[in-house]
Amino acid sequence: MNEAMTEEEVTLDAFHRGAFWLVQPARRGHRAGVDAMMLAAAVPGSFSGRLADLGSGAGAAGFAVVARCRASSVTLVDRSPEMLEFARRSLALEQNEDLRNRIDILEADVTLAGKERNAAGLEDRSFDFAIMNPPFNAGVDRATPDALKRLAHVMDDDLFERWIRTATAIVKPRGGLALIARPGSLHAILMAMAGRFGNAEILPVHPREDAAAIRIVVRARAGARGGLSVRPPLFLHGKGDSFTARADDINNGRASLFGD
Repeated sequence: MNEAMTEEEVTLDAFHRGAFWLVQPARRGHRAGVDAMMLAAAVPGSFSGRLADLGSGAGAAGFAVVARCRASSVTLVDRSPEMLEFARRSLALEQNEDLRNRIDILEADVTLAGKERNAAGLEDRSFDFAIMNPPFNAGVDRATPDALKRLAHVMDDDLFERWIRTATAIVKPRGGLALIARPGSLHAILMAMAGRFGNAEILPVHPREDAAAIRIVVRARAGARGGLSVRPPLFLHGKGDSFTARADDINNGRASLFGD
């Protein structure tokens, strides 16, 4: 359900069948969709701690976590003041009144390290879980002319190393990490998690049963020693363009991606 506000070039979008609403840019920047909902669904439904949504943009994944996990709290972290302004406008909506007290906003660069990161508000061992949907388009890919969208979509060198380094620092021992990316980034992700996060689970996401995976969701635990496992895939669509029952449940906050 969309209500366009063309004079300001924003839209008002309902997620989880109206459980929360987002103010988003209509034509610029990154607009949230299925990726954000799948990432949020990687968090167990019973989660009740403090979560960092790293690279949150307008906050779709973070909002989705607090809407589904009723005892959780979320800090939206992004370096773009423009995108975080959309999140602030969303928090002010009457439709989000029940969620407002469990969402904070922090303008910070996820790639900061050490004292600079702590000074920016990403303090060591201060979160129980971190989720991330980092930019995963290579610089050699066709670039968008939209600078705000390019900031959200195009990865820098060693992106996963730097983002996962931050997650390692801010997540408590045995805390969780979940991220969504393209399958081609799996090697870089696993290399960055080595020695930091274990018990890793990979869940491939396919558009249909007969198509190759277009996304992977990776979940792991800080300091865990367990090995790698591959979970049964998620197929987004059956015949036609409609979502499968499982994908629809995940997209609308009625199920977790990993079954917990």
